[in-house]
Amino acid sequence: MTLEQQIDMQIRAGGPMSVATYMGLCLTHPSKGYYRAREPIGSKGDFITAPEISQMFGELIGFWLVNLWQQMSEPKAFTLLELGPGRGTLMADILRVACRAPGFRDALHLRLFETSPPLMAEQQARLEAYEPKWLQNFENFDEGPVLVVANEFFDALPIRQFIRKPDGWHERQVGLVDGKRAFGLSPTPIPAEAMPEAVSDAEFDTMLEVCFGAAEVTSQLAKVIAGHGGSLLAIDYGYAATRTGDTLQGVRNHAYADVLEAPGETDISAHVDFGALANVARKAGLATQPLATQGEFLTRLGIGERAAALARANPGSAADIEAARARLVNTDQMGNLFKVFCAHSPGLMPPGFIS
Repeated sequence: MTLEQQIDMQIRAGGPMSVATYMGLCLTHPSKGYYRAREPIGSKGDFITAPEISQMFGELIGFWLVNLWQQMSEPKAFTLLELGPGRGTLMADILRVACRAPGFRDALHLRLFETSPPLMAEQQARLEAYEPKWLQNFENFDEGPVLVVANEFFDALPIRQFIRKPDGWHERQVGLVDGKRAFGLSPTPIPAEAMPEAVSDAEFDTMLEVCFGAAEVTSQLAKVIAGHGGSLLAIDYGYAATRTGDTLQGVRNHAYADVLEAPGETDISAHVDFGALANVARKAGLATQPLATQGEFLTRLGIGERAAALARANPGSAADIEAARARLVNTDQMGNLFKVFCAHSPGLMPPGFIS
C-alpha cells in the first residue's frame, strides 16, 4: 500500500486530519516518508541547500564556532550538535576549518540528530573521522558546553494552520472531497483569546501558522544550553515576529508542487516564526541576538574576503566562486530569504550580529 493510499484510508476511517498530522506523515512516515525513503538534497534530490552551493558557508560557521569556543575559555570537552545534518556537507566544511584551532578537535564530541537512513549513511561516510554519534532525543549530554547548529531544520517541522472566522479560529484540515484530498476547516471554533496576542486584531479569513514542534525542540535545547553553557544557531527562511499568512509549500524535482499531491515524494515546509522561538529561549534563561539575514551574517563574517582568497588560490574557478558568493548573500537570491537566529548563554558575544 502506498503512503497516498494509507493517508486516504486514514481520513476515511477517522475523518479529516490536521495539516500537522498530514505533514508529519508525508515527511517522516516510518517507511514511506519523504525523509525516510528518499535522498532529498542535491542535484538528484528536490532542493539544494547553502552548504551544497559553496564550502564558504560551512567554513564561516566553523570560524564562528571557534570564536564562541574561545570566548568560553576553550573548554577541554564540549558537544557540537547538528540538527538535520543533510549529507554531512555542512559539518565536514565546519570541522575542516574549526579543527585547525589548537585543542578544538581534542575537545570535540560530535553529535547528530537525523531521521533519514539514506542521509545517515552519507553523514557516516563524510564524518567518520570525527567519531559522530546520533541522538534520538536531547536528554543526555556529556559534560561541557553544547553548541548547536541547525540549517534548514525548523522549516520541516509540522505546522498547524488556523483561519479566523466570526465565531473564532478554525483549524485547517486535510480531508477528501469526491475522493480527492482537499483543504477544509474544523467545525469547532477556538476562542480568539486562546491565540497569540500578536493576532488579536486579525481580520476574518486571516491564517495563522503555529509550529509546536519547533517550540518544543527550542525549549529542550534552551534548557540544555542554560545548564551547560553554549549556543543555538539556526538558519532558515522565516520572520522575526509572529505574523499571519500561508507559507506552506511543496517542492518536487527543484520546482514548486502542490502539497496535497504525491505525499512522500514532495518536500513540504513552512516559514519559521523566529520571534516565537526567541521567546521560548529567553524563558529558559538564554540571551538572543537580533535576527539577521543570511546575507548580512555571512558578509559580517567575511565571506567577501574568503571568496577573494579562494579565487586567488583557484583562478580558474574565480567566476564560479563569485557566483556562489552572490547566490548566498545577494538580496535577490538567498541573502534576504534566509534568516539567522542565535540564542546563547548570557555573556557570550556571537559574531555576525548587531546587538
